[in-house]
Amino acid sequence: MTRVPRMVTFEASIFAAAGLMMFVAVDVARAVPAPTAAVEIGNFTFKAPVTTVKVGTRVTWTNGDDIPHTIVSKDGLFKSKVLDTGDNFSFIFAKAGQFGYFCSLHPRMTGIILVKA
Repeated sequence: MTRVPRMVTFEASIFAAAGLMMFVAVDVARAVPAPTAAVEIGNFTFKAPVTTVKVGTRVTWTNGDDIPHTIVSKDGLFKSKVLDTGDNFSFIFAKAGQFGYFCSLHPRMTGIILVKA
């Protein structure tokens, strides 16, 4: 029986672990980005009053008005800070359902995100 010196075995373990880490890093790099959707705010309206997305989608609202607005869900699931011109707010929808929202500064501004499985 041939005996392998302990140092060689240790070095082989280090290289094997490094190879595994490189494999994991490559896997992470190949991850598919989450789908996205955009809702523009302008002229005191949400330009897409109903937006349909799939579970896992990141929805981003962008304020294109020259006055502040907010994005607040009717069920308390999400709430933005006050968005000045050009500011945005994002939320990832993790479950299916219908999610109504409004601007707390201008409550007649309403919209719906419809999330499908």
